[in-house]
Amino acid sequence: MPSSIESIVSAYVRLRNRRALEDMQDLRRQLLGNLQSTSSIDPRMALDIVREDLQVIEDGLEQLQPPPGTLPENEWR
Repeated sequence: MPSSIESIVSAYVRLRNRRALEDMQDLRRQLLGNLQSTSSIDPRMALDIVREDLQVIEDGLEQLQPPPGTLPENEWR
C-alpha cells in the first residue's frame, strides 16, 4: 500500500500539477533545513522521513518532464 505522500504525489502527477509538487518540495526542503539546524531534539527519524518524502516528490516531478525536444521548459510549467 502506498504511503500518504506517494498517494498525494501520484494524484498531482495524474493531474499534471507541477506547481503543487514544486510547492511541496519547497516546504520539505525548508523543513529539512530547520531540522538540520535544531539542537534541542534528536531529529534523525524526522530527517529520514523528510528525505524520503523529497525523493518521492522528485520522482513525481521527473515524470512531468516533457519529452526531449518537444517544448522549452519555461513553456511546460
